[in-house]
Amino acid sequence: MPEIEYLTSLTEQQKQVALGIWNAEYPKQLCMPGMAEFNAFLNSLVNPGYFLLKDEGAGFIGWAAVFYREGIRCFFIMLSDGAQGKGYGTALLNALKAKENSLYGWVIDHDNDVKANGTLYPSPLNFYRKNNFTINNHLRLETEVLSAVNITWQANT
Repeated sequence: MPEIEYLTSLTEQQKQVALGIWNAEYPKQLCMPGMAEFNAFLNSLVNPGYFLLKDEGAGFIGWAAVFYREGIRCFFIMLSDGAQGKGYGTALLNALKAKENSLYGWVIDHDNDVKANGTLYPSPLNFYRKNNFTINNHLRLETEVLSAVNITWQANT
């Protein structure tokens, strides 16, 4: 199992890798045109924490972020294509859960979007179900570029 490293900031090289994973794995309408836009996005995150899923070499094959938005602890995770389906996503989520009491996010809940390489973007909704997230079907994010459902996780208290 790859190692997971927690950081409060990313180096320029780490940002390059993270942006590459973002643009390869998210639907093409969510791709960032370049590093300036990606930096602006990262700079907008309040009190962020980053989790890097490190591979055998010096790089990483997945990453996650936790941050505050309107006082709520939000998150996202993404894995490179070759790292999917191996339990790494669950390991990354478990690292977030070990550090946080609750997580709030948005998940595309349909298979209508296409990645930059032309392949379909598969909804990760079942992945979050398997990892004990609650799907809040009544709470949706509908914009010109994104249709998603809210998911939450709460630690047992």
